[in-house]
Amino acid sequence: MDTTGLRADCANCFGLCCVALAFTRSADFAEDKKAGDPCRHLSAAHTCGIHARLRESGYRGCTVYDCFGAGQKVSRITFGGADWRDAPAGHGAAMFAALPVMRQLHELLWYLTEALALRSAAPLHGEIVRLKTRVEALTEGTPDDLAALDVAAERAVTGDLLARVSATVRGRLPGRRRDRRGADLVGARLRGADLRGADLRGSLLIGADLRGADLREADLLGADLRDTDLRGADLTGALFLTHPQVNAARGDAATRVPAHLTRPPHWPR
Repeated sequence: MDTTGLRADCANCFGLCCVALAFTRSADFAEDKKAGDPCRHLSAAHTCGIHARLRESGYRGCTVYDCFGAGQKVSRITFGGADWRDAPAGHGAAMFAALPVMRQLHELLWYLTEALALRSAAPLHGEIVRLKTRVEALTEGTPDDLAALDVAAERAVTGDLLARVSATVRGRLPGRRRDRRGADLVGARLRGADLRGADLRGSLLIGADLRGADLREADLLGADLRDTDLRGADLTGALFLTHPQVNAARGDAATRVPAHLTRPPHWPR
């Protein structure tokens, strides 16, 4: 799975997520910050002063966030490398407005890239390539193009195709597959559950106990995995699972994740 350009490269970004996004004092953030205000830990060189100890400092939410490479795209391509700190008035606000739009487009590209890597989805590869090419073209738009883009419509079109990819891939598995799409499974006791090939798209698994569960080839697109206990769980080949999801969950050395995902550094080794 070639994720070139779809992974955050903070060295080539102007710290956009540390400025553009708002956060509220909570279990995820130690204080309030308004959108457009630089985080007080952001240095003049656009680096985080507490990056190595974010969780210990009360900024767990920062360790979960992933821009899918949108930060460097907006910084270096959309705005041609012009730093928001030194740019004319209004430039920074335009950059900050472009970031969430670009992030959503890059997230769609992540899913479509994964779909192309699925051999069992070969019958749909032509459609996937065409849609991926379209979304890539949208990421090359001007700031005004991005501001006018109907992102929800683009997500809907991509979501429909990904649902067909999921059904095709999971349909090749033996046995009956559970349909828990959009299910409220907050705090559910699913330790050791056989969820192989299950449709868990958009499900709420906040705080659920999935220790030792079999989640191979399960569709986890958009599933809320905050504080989900995945210790010992097998997510090999799980569909449309992202770094923000695994970073928000709890795992351990026995948790198996798809090969294209980086194991969260805060999980016990």
